[in-house]
Amino acid sequence: MSRILSLHDVRRTYGQPPVAACAGVSLAIDRGEFVAIVGPSGSGKSTLLNLIGTLDRPTSGEIYLGGDNIAVMSEDALDRVRLRMGMVFQYSALFDSMSVGENVAFGLREHTDKSDAEIRSIVAEKLALVGLPDAAEMMPQELSGGMKKRVGLARAIATDPAIIFYDEPSSGLDPIMTAKIDELIISMQKKLGVTSVVVTHDMASACRIADRIAMIYDGALIAVDTTERFQDIKDERVQAFFRTMHHRKEAGA
Repeated sequence: MSRILSLHDVRRTYGQPPVAACAGVSLAIDRGEFVAIVGPSGSGKSTLLNLIGTLDRPTSGEIYLGGDNIAVMSEDALDRVRLRMGMVFQYSALFDSMSVGENVAFGLREHTDKSDAEIRSIVAEKLALVGLPDAAEMMPQELSGGMKKRVGLARAIATDPAIIFYDEPSSGLDPIMTAKIDELIISMQKKLGVTSVVVTHDMASACRIADRIAMIYDGALIAVDTTERFQDIKDERVQAFFRTMHHRKEAGA
């Protein structure tokens, strides 16, 4: 299986004196793989997602998407690379003044020369894929939280990306809706054959959807393993995270 994403000693510091939000992370992800990045709040997992999703640049280190080091690319070159990526944002990030169909079409209109008819066809196809075949004319304020997540996913897959990034897909959802969104994400993975990277604080969700789990702690990658073996890692920080998640579940959080 070929590599699609490789990180080599990636660091991101902020401020003076410098504080490391990402502290020398190295990680390789294969095509078609599903990797979940977990960790406590403030651990640096969202910083890492922003770096690999080209929303930020590392202070040092290399990030390869295929054979291209995206850490040193110009903005023009990155715009072309971003067509190979889909991003599902934590709070959906839909444009309130645009219909659902216009939101899904946004990337196609901005970055491709497809005709209006082609775009309408793609929008209809992607909305049907996420279970919203009749939603194109609706406005974002008419949608439930779960529907907004689905529209965000339809927009992310509109350009047929090779890799999809998810930022806290279960955030703000109840357990039943979280399970439904997890099922949808797994379905997309299988139907589209894409690579997926999800950042989540929800360990149960990570275990349901991912092939491998990577844990970030204080900006450093401290553990990576298959979903089946991850719970057996003896590192106290990993075990403490599991205990915290278990206590939250018992408390109904």
